[in-house]
Amino acid sequence: MIPEAQWLLERERRSRREGSGLSQAALIGSWRLERIWSKGSLRPAAFGAALLRGLAARLQLAPNDGADAGGETMRIANSVRLGALELRFDGVGRLQGRRPLLVFSFDRLRVMLGGRVLIERPLPAPDPLRRPFFALIAAERPGPGGPDSTTGASRGWLAARGRGGGLALWLLEPGEATK
Repeated sequence: MIPEAQWLLERERRSRREGSGLSQAALIGSWRLERIWSKGSLRPAAFGAALLRGLAARLQLAPNDGADAGGETMRIANSVRLGALELRFDGVGRLQGRRPLLVFSFDRLRVMLGGRVLIERPLPAPDPLRRPFFALIAAERPGPGGPDSTTGASRGWLAARGRGGGLALWLLEPGEATK
């Protein structure tokens, strides 16, 4: 079972008051976009979500093991795929605040075909006051014994609101639950 908008909105109100309690460890993994809601809507944007699912939209978060990482940042990738052709944005993100926000920026754009890089371009740094972010609402990973305690889902999920006000729900990719 996947959380519905009304349930997520209640969790969002609670996370604004008390914080979500999410840590970097809860976010690490490969997440497939499942549903999106426009700002103020309780109905999923069926066409937009179907299109993004058809393009295999993914959000990947990994620890940043680089020398400048300092243990506080993580690698972030956002990608879409059409067959063997993939468009991928890579960068870094950092958790900020009590809620927290996942503030990120992309520094590289890649176009790949079958895993082979066709085009790779650096991206300019965004204005620090205009950096994109996800206001993290909640996440659940399935326990070792089965479904999530809250939703009954056999896969994990992650919910967040973007800078533009839309709500997004991702599902953890199969095989990621044990990582």
